[in-house]
Amino acid sequence: MRIALVSMPWAIFYRPSIQLGSLAAYLRDQGEIIVDCAHPYLEVARAIGFDAYNDISASTWAGEALYSALLFPENRQKANVLFARQVPARKNDFPLLVNQLKETTTDWLARQDFSRHTLVGFSICFSQLLASLYCASRIKAKYPDTAIVFGGSACTPDLGKSLLATFPWPDYLITGEGERALSDLLRHLAGSGPLPIQALSRQQMPGPIADDRPNHQMDINALPCPDYKEYFTELAGQGQPFVPELPIEFSRGCWWNRCSFCNLNQQWCGYRWKTSARVVADVRLLARRHQCLDFFFTDNALPPAEAETFFRDMAGDPGDYRFFAEIRAPKDLEECTLYQRGGLRSIQVGIEALSDSLLKKMRKGVTVMENIHAMKMATALNIRLDGNLILEFPGSTEEEVRETLHALAAVLPFPPLKAASFFLGQGSPVHAEPRRYGIRAITHHANDRLLFPGPVLQRLDLLVKGYRGDRTRQKKLWRPVRRQVRTWQRFHKDRKHKKRPALELRDGGSFLIIRQERPDQPTLHHRLAGLSRQIYLACDHPLPKKRLLARFKTVKESQLNQFLDGLVQKGLLFSDGRAFLALAVRPEPESQN
Repeated sequence: MRIALVSMPWAIFYRPSIQLGSLAAYLRDQGEIIVDCAHPYLEVARAIGFDAYNDISASTWAGEALYSALLFPENRQKANVLFARQVPARKNDFPLLVNQLKETTTDWLARQDFSRHTLVGFSICFSQLLASLYCASRIKAKYPDTAIVFGGSACTPDLGKSLLATFPWPDYLITGEGERALSDLLRHLAGSGPLPIQALSRQQMPGPIADDRPNHQMDINALPCPDYKEYFTELAGQGQPFVPELPIEFSRGCWWNRCSFCNLNQQWCGYRWKTSARVVADVRLLARRHQCLDFFFTDNALPPAEAETFFRDMAGDPGDYRFFAEIRAPKDLEECTLYQRGGLRSIQVGIEALSDSLLKKMRKGVTVMENIHAMKMATALNIRLDGNLILEFPGSTEEEVRETLHALAAVLPFPPLKAASFFLGQGSPVHAEPRRYGIRAITHHANDRLLFPGPVLQRLDLLVKGYRGDRTRQKKLWRPVRRQVRTWQRFHKDRKHKKRPALELRDGGSFLIIRQERPDQPTLHHRLAGLSRQIYLACDHPLPKKRLLARFKTVKESQLNQFLDGLVQKGLLFSDGRAFLALAVRPEPESQN
């Protein structure tokens, strides 16, 4: 039996698809299955230009709008409106880009012979739905007897059922982990087994898709290392204008899995992780096989204990590896330093909010102080920290906006977060209990009304929802925060000495010199000597005021309050009303000019 696995735009072009690589490696280990993997997104990136591809893939909606124009020609004008809103710098390129996508897809399909394949599988993750539907429609028109299956993180049960009920091109839908389910589906197609419980067939619609229960979960330590050979073959055939970043998996699911806005883990039941020894072995194997040193962890959040062991082992490895990972806020500088020495150079931390009460509503399990401490540690260790600040969360209050503005003033020296409007994700806790968050009705998202013709949209159960509640009030309430985030971003974009921290500390033994850059103002230099120096250094990590008083017993509480309040007003210290954190950092030597 021979099958094809396809990953469409808008996958990140400088990464092979871990979905295809993992499925191919597993099926090849089963024997008697020939697997061909294809990455048409590489050809699209080359055709439209890598910069344009980057701009489009950075938007959740822009790429979908381009394929909407191909899949639903009658909807082209609405799709154009959406694209222009999402990528205003390229709004005039819409007609050209649509034609380039059509031509590239036609050329790619002309070189394929899917008559050889029993099944063609599409991995559908973020921003790949309409591209996959369009390509599936073209394949089905030419090869009507070739079965098509959809799977991937975007194929939740509700969306999957609605796709099969709405579009005639996919024959099967797999939800949850794909390795065993796809293998079982192939046995079913060969007449040697039932339809797997994680699959739905068009012939058996309507029908339930079983939950991905624990007894159907994979032991991910037993899975083979992903096989990326086709990606590199395709890349070599086009010339290699970049060094790829290799996706790698440490865990499945999320060990926290409580955030009220999150719908990323509907496919998993439970949280599982690989041993650090196994991940070390995979990193070394993939590096040798593909001569790459940059790795991207696909996890929602690294498993803390195993991650510490992994980075400790990698710190002793002679390879100059560099890693990106999504992590929870590190608990202290020792942990963060361990990660950095083990090669962690870029992180995404789920900051999400800079108001303690809002963080509780979001069920983040962290405080503003912990978030700011994480930002400080990353800056000090020259680790790039990416994070979002969710604005307009339903039910947010004026006090939460004021808390956010206070915290934003403190984090000005650190690289900026991205402002992201709240969206209602299908299956998230907010979606499950909408009235608890002041949501009166759940609707189709406004952008989906531009992507799909009305009759089609009414039949789909898509992952991002619209809603009616206090949205207008929230937009108005959060405008000052949005403005301050733009000021923050502009400050860092315009800085002359980007390799130096904007708030930098140098210790003279008996005194400190703190260099402080400010937006559109001269740089200041502060000196703290003697006891003032000792108090400031004591706040290098979050420290409650009662512990400061206990440590510096010769200082009266009124004097300490006056001193600390002065530093807060100057932007040198952050206080949440209970504890204090010094904001100036002593950078790594290589990060200084």
